[in-house]
Amino acid sequence: MPNRFARIAVPALLLYALTVPALHAAPYIPASGSTVIERLPRRADPAQRELAALRAQLAASPRDLALATRTAQRYITVARQETDPRYFGYAQAALAPWWAMPAPPPEVRLLRAILLQSTHHFAEAVRDLDAIVAADPKNSQAWLTRAIVQTVRGDYEAATASCARLSSLSTELVTITCVANVGTMTGRSAKSEALLDLTLRRNQEADAGMQVWVLTLLGEMAQRRGDAKAAEERFKRALALDARDSYLLGAYADFLLDQQRAPDVIALVKDHTRIDGLLLRHALALRQGGAATDALRNADAELKARFDAAMRRGDTVHQREQARYELHIRGDAKTALALALQNWAVQKESADMRVLLEAAAKAGDKAAAAPVIDWVAGHAVEDVAVARLVRQIKAGA
Repeated sequence: MPNRFARIAVPALLLYALTVPALHAAPYIPASGSTVIERLPRRADPAQRELAALRAQLAASPRDLALATRTAQRYITVARQETDPRYFGYAQAALAPWWAMPAPPPEVRLLRAILLQSTHHFAEAVRDLDAIVAADPKNSQAWLTRAIVQTVRGDYEAATASCARLSSLSTELVTITCVANVGTMTGRSAKSEALLDLTLRRNQEADAGMQVWVLTLLGEMAQRRGDAKAAEERFKRALALDARDSYLLGAYADFLLDQQRAPDVIALVKDHTRIDGLLLRHALALRQGGAATDALRNADAELKARFDAAMRRGDTVHQREQARYELHIRGDAKTALALALQNWAVQKESADMRVLLEAAAKAGDKAAAAPVIDWVAGHAVEDVAVARLVRQIKAGA
């Protein structure tokens, strides 16, 4: 999540790449010589020139701590802008002299936690974050990142406690966003959404990146309670501030898919299909359109190649998106359900609940849906799509 906060704060829920990094294609033979496989970053791109200069400096001084952390931070920013996990690897490489240390310098440890989080090594990330806040209780970055990881894992009590520590360390908008993000998952959606909306209105001077984060979350909150008008207005306000934010594009595309607006999805993501999550939305929109077109067949083949390549590498962070692909593009409910269950063991956001319930319903497997149904009841989760699926599965008993 580029430049969301001062220093290097990067909330995981906002950025699709943080929890579900993009996958890259396995070798395959294009249908024709005119097929565009990938658009490489232009060497004239200022960000690429900056990275090239940093790489050269770091090659000359690989143990320069300030230079290494600055380089890693820039790679993380680009990784999130481009939804390209290769840059996370480059960031880790920049920190190589300290990476394996049990207790590296604090600035390295925080970056390591963020990178571990990006690959779903949540337990390892939390260990680093716990160590940071124990040594430096005023480290707002660590508290915020810790709260985000805890929320994704469904540890809401701990996440609330981490958010509370931000009240004296960060801005009002950051603190309320953190608290509201937990509240919307624990039966306090209406109050959390109203508080966050009011806080954003009071903080119009916040930087664009912060506003995009908040507006995207507000759009998702409205969508979950079934207010399409409010959701769309918020997504569009966020897009006006940053039309390239990949998480925002994915969230808005999902909203449009729910509204059966496939042509709008295709128009939204057509220039962003290098990003795997957005290629998936493109394919879902083509499928929703109902025509077995060459475009759909090509998107299907490309997604299959990318997911296959990720599985060969042992990647597990893509399971939610792969489950959606297997269910809605390939029509394989059994495989989708297996992936959704594996994903549920790691993260517990609304989207994780939904894909597992969808797959269980399609597979006719009520037992597989039981953990999510119990979770929804136990935590008073408020999401109209999830609630509809729960009712559907219970009715089919």
